[in-house]
Amino acid sequence: MARVIVITAGQVTAEAQLNDTKTARAIWDALPIEAKGETWGDEIYFDIGFTAAPESPRETVEAGDLGYWPPGRAFCIFFGPTPMSRGDEIRPASAVNVVGRVVGDPKVFKTVRAGARVTLRRAL
Repeated sequence: MARVIVITAGQVTAEAQLNDTKTARAIWDALPIEAKGETWGDEIYFDIGFTAAPESPRETVEAGDLGYWPPGRAFCIFFGPTPMSRGDEIRPASAVNVVGRVVGDPKVFKTVRAGARVTLRRAL
């Protein structure tokens, strides 16, 4: 079953697809989620209100990846380098569970500022 979600961050809206991991299924079951987004380089992250265990955690990700960061109970949208990145890599603060991908160009999130409202919901 395809788990398509809509992410709205400030004035930006994009579709994404969750994968079939245990963490992604838990996020799907918790939708809708609304929070105040924070930024860290080219990453938006926010607390999603539940804890999930590390699940094949990755130290680097690709632009467009969606992650769950266990230490912060946070959902992360990666669209470019972070302060921890070396060269062109995208490196989270620490390992994340990759839970899906943005459909289309993830760089649309570059205009989102810290403090923006972020909503995750199931696509209709």
